[in-house]
Amino acid sequence: MLRQLLLTVVLVLKKYLEDKEEIIMATIKVKQVRSRIHAPRTQKATLDTLGLRKMNQVVEVEDNPSTRGLINTVHHLVKVID
Repeated sequence: MLRQLLLTVVLVLKKYLEDKEEIIMATIKVKQVRSRIHAPRTQKATLDTLGLRKMNQVVEVEDNPSTRGLINTVHHLVKVID
């Protein structure tokens, strides 16, 4: 009985992991349009977290509340591209 329960749990976890790999996260493109010079350290760190290192650089990031919060922090330095 215990062995059957463990096998069932393993099969359920395996199925869950397979389904999780198939889920495609929505992404958005973010472009740095203003310079980071004279920006506070926290905003520079936010740009680094987003992967933006140079002017006019475009990065593709996952569209989730955490990333939206980062973008909102530096909204005057970046532009969201459709």
